[in-house]
Amino acid sequence: MKYFNTIKVYHRCGGCGKKRQFVNTGKFRINANGKNVDIWLIYQCVKCKHSWNLVIYKRKKASSISMEEYQLFLENDEELAYRYGNDMAFLKRNNAEFK
Repeated sequence: MKYFNTIKVYHRCGGCGKKRQFVNTGKFRINANGKNVDIWLIYQCVKCKHSWNLVIYKRKKASSISMEEYQLFLENDEELAYRYGNDMAFLKRNNAEFK
């Protein structure tokens, strides 16, 4: 699996039970429920591969997301994943820790 060289983040791993480094997988998870959509960027523990989904949009009206951006999420666009992985405000909103 390809990982992206973005800001190093640490989080308590649900698999290991310890604070570990997580890496950006470059993959997005999308869940649509009626008119609302949830979108996450998937990170993975470097030790046990347990996943951690960082919230990009939560219960967002699908109509309020541009079709171009939504298509990039569906395509797991590498550039978009890289941009989110280097966005300190996004990472802090998701309780990422830094060393």
